[in-house]
Amino acid sequence: MNVLVIAPHPDDETLGCGGTILKHIEKNDKVFWLIVTDIREEKGFSRERVKTRREEIEKVKSMYGFKDVLNLKFNTMELDITPMKALVDSISKYILDIKAEVVYMPNCSDVHSDHKYVAEATLSCVKCFRYPSIKKVYVYETLSETEFGINNSFNKFMPNVYVNIEKYIAKKIEILEVFKSEIGIFPFPRSKEGVVALSQYRGLAAGYKNAEAFILLKQNID
Repeated sequence: MNVLVIAPHPDDETLGCGGTILKHIEKNDKVFWLIVTDIREEKGFSRERVKTRREEIEKVKSMYGFKDVLNLKFNTMELDITPMKALVDSISKYILDIKAEVVYMPNCSDVHSDHKYVAEATLSCVKCFRYPSIKKVYVYETLSETEFGINNSFNKFMPNVYVNIEKYIAKKIEILEVFKSEIGIFPFPRSKEGVVALSQYRGLAAGYKNAEAFILLKQNID
């Protein structure tokens, strides 16, 4: 099975579905990590920070065992001024190239504008008549983004799928800690304690010690 995990930024994939990724890989599924944004010196990031980010990505790729890392290299925090067609074309190219069967995408109501634009673009890339390989599309939540979104009848995270990650929570935390600049001290949401607490809370809904929650956006059954 070919699985595509779409991350607006490196670490979103681990926050949202790190345990589920590990479960896919243990089942010998081919998991591709699609990173939408990148950081550059010309955009104000230090040479050391850019170097560290590259090293983080390589280390995380190895720790998961991704089939491949696909980096679209759009400027971080600038997707709101990026033509939507460019996003859609770039994401759809990889969906077609790898013949993705399962897609994990960010939530449309996340606070971060990059998440919103990636989610909106992805929705245009999962239409069955253009991308027939896709069988399932899941929406994941991202701590410090999803829970701060404004809830209304059209725009909120209401999970209907829970994945048992009891076996993988320790490895998920180990991988998350690679992104040192993105992790804070509790009660910061993106902290070790925060991630574990969310997994326990989601697990309560399904009878698991630790779980990741998703919205099943679509499922095609042959």
